[in-house]
Order: sequence, then C-alpha cells, then structure tokens
Amino acid sequence: MSECIKVLNELLVDTFNDILEIEQRALQSGSFNDISVTEIHTIHAIGMYIPRTMTEVACSLNITLGTLTIAINNLVKKGYVQRQKSQTDRRIVNIQLTKKGKLAYRVHKKFHTDMVKATIKGLTEEEEGILVKSLEKLNVFFKSKYNLKTNLKEISNE
Repeated sequence: MSECIKVLNELLVDTFNDILEIEQRALQSGSFNDISVTEIHTIHAIGMYIPRTMTEVACSLNITLGTLTIAINNLVKKGYVQRQKSQTDRRIVNIQLTKKGKLAYRVHKKFHTDMVKATIKGLTEEEEGILVKSLEKLNVFFKSKYNLKTNLKEISNE
C-alpha cells in the first residue's frame, strides 16, 4: 500500500470516529444530554419546517420504518418530536419537531457549520475547490458502491 493511501485511510477513519465522539461529548455536556448522536441525526432528518411522514424520514436515514418508530417513540417521550395525523388522510401520521427539537436541530447544525469552517480556514479558493471535488468523488463512490441515495442536493439546500 502506498504511503498516500495509508495516510488518507488513517485520516478518514480517525476523522469519522472523532466527529462521532465529539458530537456525543457535545451532546452529553450541553443542554441536550438526554439524546444520542443517532437521535440528533434523526432530528436533523425530520427537518425544521415541513412535517414529514415516517416513511420519508426512514428513507432519508436509510433505516426501516420499525427502527424509526422506536427512535420517534423515544424522541416524543423526551419532548423533541410530536406526531400529528394528516388532515387529508387520517391514516397518515406526520412527525415534526417541537420547539425543543428545533433548538436541538439549530445547535447541531451550528456544530457542523463550525466544523466545516474550521476545515477550510486558511485554504485558498482553489484548495477549497479541490477539497470539495475530492469529497464529492468519495461520496459518489460510497453511494454507488453501497446503493445509497445521494443527498448532495439536500445538503446544499440546508
């Protein structure tokens, strides 16, 4: 294995693990110490403004409806999410964030914004472009290799 591949592998694995660890620590030490990283990512998938169906959120997270139901039950108990029957079709249950859930969403989004700003701090526009292109290639590889949907549009619209 070339030295470049070895270093990149270590950096990617370490960075991924560090992000998860830092997110968990930030949650535990902050106002949202009653939720996990998985739950904050569920909150993020629900989004701020438009109520979503359970199926939509499960698809966004690439998890089963049963797995999401358990997560939503916990988030409802903790006061982050509320369920609401559709006005047009009573069989459909929409989920949306409560005021507390929206605050958690904003704090999590700021964490990610700060992380990205720190990543590109001091880079030239050309270096930023190279970093973006490289990460896009990595993202496309993972999505195509494991048949995951691409969320680049969703990410760029947040």
